[in-house]
Amino acid sequence: MTIYDNAQVSDWQREPIRVDNLLINFTTEFLSIWDTYGSNAEPASFWRPTPAADVLPGYFPLGDVVHPGRDNINNKKVVAVVCEASTPAADPEKGKALSAPTDFELVWKDSGSGATKNGSVWRPLPPEGYVALGSVCSNSHEKPSRNAVRCVRADLVSASATCDLIWNDKGSGARQSISTWSAAPPVAASGEMHLAPGTFAGVSGYALPANFLVYSLRLHLAVRVNPKPTAPVLLGVTPEPLHAPEQPTYTARLPWFAVKDPLFTPLEQRDHSPFYQLERTDHYVLVGHGHNSGQDSTTFRWSAQRAQRTRGQWAFSTLTSIEFGVQWGAQTLSPFLFSARLSHELTQCEMPNNEWLDTSAIDVVAVVDSHKAVAVYLIQSDYSLVRADGTPVTTTFSYTDGRSLHISQYTPGAPASTVAVAPEARVPEVTDIPATDNDSATPLAETALEEVTDTAP
Repeated sequence: MTIYDNAQVSDWQREPIRVDNLLINFTTEFLSIWDTYGSNAEPASFWRPTPAADVLPGYFPLGDVVHPGRDNINNKKVVAVVCEASTPAADPEKGKALSAPTDFELVWKDSGSGATKNGSVWRPLPPEGYVALGSVCSNSHEKPSRNAVRCVRADLVSASATCDLIWNDKGSGARQSISTWSAAPPVAASGEMHLAPGTFAGVSGYALPANFLVYSLRLHLAVRVNPKPTAPVLLGVTPEPLHAPEQPTYTARLPWFAVKDPLFTPLEQRDHSPFYQLERTDHYVLVGHGHNSGQDSTTFRWSAQRAQRTRGQWAFSTLTSIEFGVQWGAQTLSPFLFSARLSHELTQCEMPNNEWLDTSAIDVVAVVDSHKAVAVYLIQSDYSLVRADGTPVTTTFSYTDGRSLHISQYTPGAPASTVAVAPEARVPEVTDIPATDNDSATPLAETALEEVTDTAP
């Protein structure tokens, strides 16, 4: 389970993401280790993340960073760093989240390259049950210190066979050859996020070996659930006013790098809003009510407009990059590669009951016995995205759940009764809509609700 440690507002930038007993934070501070100056290879420089001890005490890099150029990357690039939590894992038998490598294996050294400084690249060898998420560079031909990097427990990461080339030493003249690669995170399941750490994997030669795996940090997009709204009860001929909910029904907390904010650059987000909250507030809305004061049964009809608008959700996704029902990932300016997918519980996008594409009205028909009153309600969900300080990122957009019909009936002189009625589906007119990512998107048919009579005395 992914949670966030509580912190004072002034310490937002230090607030870690916690996954079991693993703490994840971010740094923009680096130490230059080696560069290709003097070599005929394409320019590149190797850097070690160095989280400041007074800001992020106890944090370690997951590996070094290779930059295709020799300019200074301090305060221009951000990478993940990790720390062991002070409390143990939920399952104590799993042990510590982090471990130093047992040793290093040489991948490449620059002998013969003509570079003005010696350099070498090493692969950390993790202990059993752990994996290395990045290679390490040395400013000599000697092994780096085992404290230069930490390996992560295998259940806290996700594997992927997809990599992107960062740099290789073609033209360097070195007696050995090397290519460096970045991890591309795997496809995210519902409620999951995979974060590539921003390190590199060094490989001997210019092609990836068969079955070569890279790793991303595995996060869970946990959803906090509050009590659902209480169904209204008709206590008289006329319904009483409905009260606005005091708190969201569902809340998902998203890390800063997963959200595009129109007010800030990604690095500014890290300081101004290290997390965002996607809130869903459920509340009942009155569809209609009626009072049959006659001697015979009578029919009441209402038409309820759905709150969802295709353009509203599209505008939200365009502005924030967050998608409903499908995976989303890094934008052009994002500092990380990641994949994420919100839970169906939060988004109400689970097939085949996805009604987001259905904007048609809901027709309600009720047959009411004599001297009885009836009120009909539906649940509307309002979605909003807010920053860490509570300010909204976008306007609110809404969704009406056509399956949430609630009927309350009242007989003067008798206790009120409530009846929950399931809608009866009409035959749908289906329009083919192109699938997005790995999900298919098909509109749900317009629904007609069955006629109801009250059997109360």
